[in-house]
Amino acid sequence: MAEQAVPGARVKVRFAGQDVDGFVVERTAASDHGGRLAPLRRVVSAEPVLTPAVAELCRRVAGRYAGVSSDVRRLAVPPRHATTEQKPSPPEPPFRAPPVADGDTDDPWAVYPAAPAFRRHLTGGGSPRAVWSAAPGEDWPRRLAELAAATRAGGRGVLICVPDHRDVARVDAALTELVGPDHHVTLRAETGPAPRYRDFLLLRRGARKIVVGTRSAAFAPVTDLGLVVVWDDGDDLHAEPRAPYPHAREVLLERAEVEGCAVLVGSFSRSVEAEHLLQTGWAKEIAAPRPVVRDRALIAVAGAGDHRDPFSGASRVPREAHDAVRWGLERGPVLVQTPRAGYVLRLACDRCRTPARCTACTGPLQLTGPTTPPRCRWCATEAPGWTCAECGGHGLRAPVIGDARTADELGRAFAPAPVVTSSGDRVRAEVDGDHRIVVATPGAEPVAAGGYAVVVLLDTWLLLARDSMRAAEEALRRWSNAVALLRPGGRALAVGEPAVPALQALVRWDQAGFARREADDRREARLPPATRVATLRGEPGALDDALTLLDLPEHADVLGPLAPLPGAGEDEERAVVRVPRAEGASLSRALGELQRLRAARKLDAVRVQVDPPEI
Repeated sequence: MAEQAVPGARVKVRFAGQDVDGFVVERTAASDHGGRLAPLRRVVSAEPVLTPAVAELCRRVAGRYAGVSSDVRRLAVPPRHATTEQKPSPPEPPFRAPPVADGDTDDPWAVYPAAPAFRRHLTGGGSPRAVWSAAPGEDWPRRLAELAAATRAGGRGVLICVPDHRDVARVDAALTELVGPDHHVTLRAETGPAPRYRDFLLLRRGARKIVVGTRSAAFAPVTDLGLVVVWDDGDDLHAEPRAPYPHAREVLLERAEVEGCAVLVGSFSRSVEAEHLLQTGWAKEIAAPRPVVRDRALIAVAGAGDHRDPFSGASRVPREAHDAVRWGLERGPVLVQTPRAGYVLRLACDRCRTPARCTACTGPLQLTGPTTPPRCRWCATEAPGWTCAECGGHGLRAPVIGDARTADELGRAFAPAPVVTSSGDRVRAEVDGDHRIVVATPGAEPVAAGGYAVVVLLDTWLLLARDSMRAAEEALRRWSNAVALLRPGGRALAVGEPAVPALQALVRWDQAGFARREADDRREARLPPATRVATLRGEPGALDDALTLLDLPEHADVLGPLAPLPGAGEDEERAVVRVPRAEGASLSRALGELQRLRAARKLDAVRVQVDPPEI
């Protein structure tokens, strides 16, 4: 097996009385192990699928997130597809870089003063690091394709990580148009095991050097890596739901350290973590000046009146919003963003405003359509003759309205303009430029050909009312992504309280300033990213054992045990461990040692998560 057992190859080894999967990490002439060495059982494949750089990255990610390297390698290397592996990979055709109008007024990057220098560094083989705040209406897939072409022109590879498959498709189309179809691959779960493994091998064998994908693509084996990009890093889709729960942004930052490549963190909004990279001097800012932003879009806020009371729907769509929709329909498509999917998700008494509850299980009542009776959201029991237990009233009002009801109301108000919806399992990737109203939930907004004439943001209070440390930051991100779909010269209107800081930041398109204030507030409160945090979850006895065994750093704080987060088990408790950022590595080592002790002593399971999205 000497010729097949090369570094990176898959092998079978005998461990604890059974054959298990493994990888050859390195071959040396001698071993520092003083005992007897066991032979390999067999070589599964001589294909070196685990590169040295990715193996080191897996080790670092496992250490940072207090996990084990095997769990990270499971995320990095897809399952083997033998038939695909036996086929040779077609070579990459000669790369011809597209012309670059560097410094020209026709150069789309010219509106960002720092961008031309960043691109020149990429072409020249440099490793710059930047946080890019895209201007409203920016064709960000095309801009990322141009940076990829500049890097590839210098002979190096590119890795682009985006939140979901629709974003992958947009960047894929932009790359195909700019550099041709045979210079990049896409990695996403929807393609199936065989095509995904084929594209993985194209990268591993050096037949392709540009890859676009979702969070798992952060581990793609790109040869001669020169640039890693994460787009919209605040999206929770970048957070891996499987142990050890790494975030794509942090994986790419670690990879940049391992391989010495350039980094770009881009978005329309700005996460607090990206702002931290700027404040520490680790990265430089790429942003458009204020005059450019003002020319791109006009954003206003329509006061919600008595809508500050969440049980009042009288001014949900004020006259200013109707005027904006009418103005937009004369010029093209109109986007209306509403935070909830469905028809009427919550009902209340129209007299005393007491929430309407099911008499069978006390669950909340809802409407699923314009002609259906009220129905319990939990047990589906219908309540056609509902009576309020507080005042005896029989009338109902709708404090929380979904996209389907919103579409019905707008369809009647602006007939005969067509109305389409995009939410849930009926998400549209794009719509044409016809005069129509598109009602969508956050994250499901389709791209309109030529851009939207008007974007209206409804029920802004609902996004801000989330019980989360990141509620305002996440709301601003979702609003910014919707407003960014405007065509040049388009208008946006947010319906809400004008004095809300997040809405003020949206009106000024000052997401950077909002992120700075959020970072300062969190620093004073000793919250991430100024500190490093880990959560431990488990049954009370198991959690107590874990906290007893945990050898904490000197300046660590333990908060809890606390009540579980919504959706967790009833018998589960959690504890939060907080340390200064300088002691983050010590905390990860202590948690990793705790996991090893717990496994060796066969103690009850405790879920450990370092830097969770929610505390």
